Order: sequence, then structure tokens, then C-alpha cells
Amino acid sequence: MARKGPVFIFVSGGVISGLGKGITSASLSLLLKSAGFKVAPIKCDAYVNVDAGTIRPQEHGEVFVCDDGIETDQDLGNYERFIDQSLSRANYITTGQIYQEVIRKERAFEYEGEDVEVVPHIPEEMIRRFKQAGEKMDADFVIIEIGGTVGEYQNVLFIEANRIMKIRDKEKVLHVHVGYLPTPPSIGEMKSKPVQTSVRLLNETGVHPDFLVGRAEKSLDDRRKQRLAFFCNVDEKDVISNPDVDNIYKVPLILEEQKMVERILSKVGLKARKRDLKQWKEFVKKIDGIEKNPENEVQIGIVGKYQKTGDYNLPDSYISVIQAIKHAAWHLGKKAKIVWINSEDIEEGIKLKDLFKDIKGIIVPGGFGDRGVEGMITAIKYAREKNIPYLGLCYGMQLATAEYCRHVLNQKDANSTEVNPQSKCPVIHLMPDQEKKMLDRDYGATMRLGSWTCRVKKGTLAENLYKKYRWLGKDNLIEERHRHRFEFNNLYRKALEESGFVVSGTTPDNLLVEIVELSQTVHPFFVGVQFLGCTPYTKNIF
Repeated sequence: MARKGPVFIFVSGGVISGLGKGITSASLSLLLKSAGFKVAPIKCDAYVNVDAGTIRPQEHGEVFVCDDGIETDQDLGNYERFIDQSLSRANYITTGQIYQEVIRKERAFEYEGEDVEVVPHIPEEMIRRFKQAGEKMDADFVIIEIGGTVGEYQNVLFIEANRIMKIRDKEKVLHVHVGYLPTPPSIGEMKSKPVQTSVRLLNETGVHPDFLVGRAEKSLDDRRKQRLAFFCNVDEKDVISNPDVDNIYKVPLILEEQKMVERILSKVGLKARKRDLKQWKEFVKKIDGIEKNPENEVQIGIVGKYQKTGDYNLPDSYISVIQAIKHAAWHLGKKAKIVWINSEDIEEGIKLKDLFKDIKGIIVPGGFGDRGVEGMITAIKYAREKNIPYLGLCYGMQLATAEYCRHVLNQKDANSTEVNPQSKCPVIHLMPDQEKKMLDRDYGATMRLGSWTCRVKKGTLAENLYKKYRWLGKDNLIEERHRHRFEFNNLYRKALEESGFVVSGTTPDNLLVEIVELSQTVHPFFVGVQFLGCTPYTKNIF
């Protein structure tokens, strides 16, 4: 008998945040897809924010933008990279979205005079959204990652939605709990008590896990698996080891070796329709070969301002940029070593030749506001004058334009009005529609967001790159994702182009500048793009 509707798999976490729920969810999505099933991964954020667009990167990590313009959690980037599919707002849910919709329905009298309560109406709206995502993607499996850790007040309503769904149809709802097993150096033994405690907290909500995924520095031994199975009331075969790896793309293979998807299918009465991990295994093998050869290493400097948090660097602020660099390097048979450069350190006078020693390429990624901007412009000038390959993404393109105006056109005050609203040479400025939004403090989801079409100019470096490494559509059209308010000011376009600055990509109506570059007769590689950079799908895996 054919199954009616998808199977729902909830993924929760315990002990600490950031332990790998997203990669676990992405890996399960990949493995189920490789077994012939359609999947719909969903990230649930417990924030009351409607989306991730107004949250600081240091607070939440990178904001990942989908084709339809929704500003989401970075985990959607991982989902896309693993399953090689474009996702949408249907795949991202926040507590803020849920409350907003419930209140809208109440105001529209859609509850017909009923008392509207946190329970059941909030979890019921969550359930509606889960099912909606499954329907939109015609999914056999909906994988629902619950942000945060169990025991927190914030995500308890998502777990309540899980409980309600399990009561209604226990054959179609599974729960995977990801927990951390520390190995304190002073003890020298892997400890299972933290996971036992987090499972008990989960049990208190009325949810009992079907699988435990043990995150640890090393693989779980039989002793640890036995104790977790006994104290957490799961089958020992359903205790899955997920140790630290040097490459996240190995995780699906680790789960597959332990037959996790086979166990999932057996619990819901399904069999794999195919088994096709050959290309993924070849992909991982290729990476391994490249990464283990020190001669392949090339150092790439990222000049940013969001990676620094206290005494630590937070690479999650630029995770898609990092993954794009790695994918590009692997494609070329190289190992990218990321060198973090804080733009504020440059402003404090640290010598550039020391910061950029052995750097083979400089990237200035996206950003907002005036903090650290002068350091970025100094780095761009250094890259241009020293012939170091340069790539500017969004803010990096805008600041490259300002740098060129300052030091080639001698417009000393050249700037973005985001940085200096009184600039006498506002080479980057707000469009009129954005000015009104700013006056009204209309910040949420009002930038130029999502996939936009760009026409690439013939005979340019950009055209050659798209032809060789990505794709170039009819009439030289491409599609790339955006997230910004400020645009190239066309009042300065003619003077810039006459001085050797090349506008190599625009919107099809030629009004908005999307790509700029310097001729390779002047610089070996100097490119700036207004968009976020290429989404590094793992192409042709399926």
C-alpha cells in the first residue's frame, strides 16, 4: 500500500549549540535523496525575529539568502550544498513568523471567536508549515531541524509540535537527537552523562528519541553506545557515532557506514529505491587527495570585520564564502588555507606586508556600516597596486569602486553614503525607493534580495570566467543572489570607465551595475560583484 503523505524526521540537539545538527540534517537529506526519495529540509529558529536579516552576524552567524529573497539561517546553505537544490522561504521557519501568522488569523476572525492560545494554536501553525513545505517540494521525507538545545524555553513549542504529530501518527514521525560527549583532558575518558541528561530533558517534553547521534572528538566505542542505549531507552543499533572530521562532506559516509538511513526506512516500512553514493564518494576522495598534499596549499586572505568575537575568530559569519573558496580550490586541484585579517587591525597600523605575507589572493566579503571600512579600502589599494588577485563581494565591490575613485581619479572624498552620508563624491548611494524605506525605518526584508538577472559584457574577464567555470545563458545572462541596499552611482560611471575601470555586468536594463573589473593588461585579476558570490552547489552528484 502506498504511504499517504511524507515521513517527518525531527532533529534536536543537546548539551551545547553549534555541535552539528545542521550537518546531520543535511547528511540525512543527502542520504535519503541518494536512496531515491524526495526530501524537504527545514530549519526552525526559535527567535521571535521574522527572519535572520536583522540579526548581527556575530550573534547568529551568516545570513543565507535564497533565490526567492528570504534571509535565513546559515544551515540552509549547508542543505543546498549537500542536496544540490535551491530552497525557499518554505524551508525556513522562525517563532516570529508563526506568531505573526497566528495573530493575523485572529484579527481576520479565522479562529471564529475561539480563544487563541499559545498551545495548541502556535504548534498547530508550525505543523501546518511543516506540511506545507512537504507539499511544495512533493517530499517523501521532511527533515525538521530544531535550533538551539533541548531544555531551553525558546524552542519548546517546536518540540511540542513534534509531540502532537507523534501522537496523531506515530508511524510517520521520528526523532533524532544529537548530543555531545566530551572527553575532559584531566579525566581522559569520554563522558556520556551530558547526553543522558539532555535526553531526559527531551523526555520531559513528552518526546522520546528514536536515534541518538553522538558527537565527539573520536568515534563512540561500544561501551559508550551500550550505556546510551540503556539509559536513554533506544536500540544500540540506533546510537550513531559522529566524530570530528577534517571535512564535513565525510559525515554522510560516516552515517551510511552505520546504516542509519537503512534503520530509518525500516522503522517507517520503506525500502531504498536506489543506492547512489558513487559520485559523492569520488567527490570526498578527490578532496582527501588534494588536502593531504602540502604542495597544493594556497593562502587566501579574507579581510572582514565580523569574524572577531573577543579572543576568538568566528568563521560562521562568512561560512558560504569559505565553502565557495574551498569548492573553487578543489575544482582547481588546490587546498585553500583561509587567513583571517581583521580590517580594524589594518586601521590600527599593522604593516600590510606582514598581514599579507604569502597571501595569493584577497577577498573582501559583504558587510554593513562604517566600522572597519577604511581598513578594507587600504587592503583593496594594496591588492590593486601590488597586483595581488582581488575579489570583492557586495560590500567588497562597492569599496573597490570607492578606492579606485580615491586613488586613481583623485577624488579623495569618494565613499559610500552608507559610510559617509555627506560625501562630496558618493560613488555608492541609496536608490530613491530605499531612501524612503530608511526614513520610515522599514528595515526588515526591504533590501534588494534574492536572485536577480545580470547581463555580462562580452569580451570581459567576467564573461570568460562564467563560460569556463559556471554557466552563461542566452544573451550572456546569469542569475545571482543579492543582499544590499546601496548601489553604484551612475553619475560617476562615465568618468570611471574612461579611466580604465570596466563595468562588465549590469541588470538587463543597464541601470544597475552588477560586476566591475580591471583589464588584465592592468591587473592579473581584479573583480568586484554586487551579488553575494556563487552558491557552491556540489554539482552533478545526482
